[in-house]
Amino acid sequence: MTICRSALLTLSLAAASALAQPAGPPANDNLNLRFANGIAAIVEHKVITVDDIRREIGPLIPQIQREARSEREFNERLEALQDEVIQNLIDRVLIVKEFYKDENRRIPSAFVDSQIADIQAEQFDGDRSKFLAFLRARGLTLREYRKEIEEDIIYNYMRQQQRKSYSVVSPVRMEAFYNENKERFYQDDAVHLRLIQFNRRNDETDLELRAKAIEVRGRFDRGEKFEDLAREYSQDSRRSRGGDWGWQKRTDLKAEFSEPLFALKKGEMTEPIILPEGCFLLFVEDRKYAGIQPLEEVRDQIEVMITRQMAAVSQERWLERLRRNGYVRHY
Repeated sequence: MTICRSALLTLSLAAASALAQPAGPPANDNLNLRFANGIAAIVEHKVITVDDIRREIGPLIPQIQREARSEREFNERLEALQDEVIQNLIDRVLIVKEFYKDENRRIPSAFVDSQIADIQAEQFDGDRSKFLAFLRARGLTLREYRKEIEEDIIYNYMRQQQRKSYSVVSPVRMEAFYNENKERFYQDDAVHLRLIQFNRRNDETDLELRAKAIEVRGRFDRGEKFEDLAREYSQDSRRSRGGDWGWQKRTDLKAEFSEPLFALKKGEMTEPIILPEGCFLLFVEDRKYAGIQPLEEVRDQIEVMITRQMAAVSQERWLERLRRNGYVRHY
């Protein structure tokens, strides 16, 4: 079976991009102590080396250093990351092997060429001499690098194929999930906010500002849309959007705004709010009240959660089968 170019175009370049990271061992990764022979595992015909692991974990070490609260936590997280990388590299070999079990499967060479051209453009500024220097630094021929990229494509394609879409989730299963995970559907008090802002000019009094706001409020009371009035009058950065500031939690706003705003219902407007910088009219486009959202409001969200769980279970079972049927030796 031929994997067509259109199907593969959705695959990420993340794996290929990672290969373009500068070579060089990250500090204090302890891999030489952990794998004194320089080999972490053998999978089928492939030897997974310390250098292979370093290329994968190198870009991630700075984040662990930032987040770790102690040297002990850093070392524990680093070792867990190493184990995860080793398992991913093992799985990669087994997945590629599974792909080639069907002798009719192949990756079009034109697609590999395209991927390499994209990497050269994005990672090396289109400079082929830099790209070739990178290959020399890694001790790879262009042929070997093409093989590496082809296997990256296969790995991503095969994993993508395993993330099957389960289009039907029964109502009973949705209800059970909801009842078992209600705390995940808690929402804070929130308002979809629109506002009109009148900036205070030099020496402009509160009464003058209030008069402007009352005039606009009168037009609103006579049936004009708040968003149209905001486009006409507001002097804030969201004027072109009809004063739309999106969903705001009570804690997102200063008390001068939150107290009058959260006392309103959907479709209502505050009285003019006078502050040193100007005058404001706030409008409630929509409301969400604090508490557990009803099942009917989160059905789509639950369906996505359940289908992701099902896909993850399916993929893990598939990987376990590949591991059982493949030759893997850890060091």
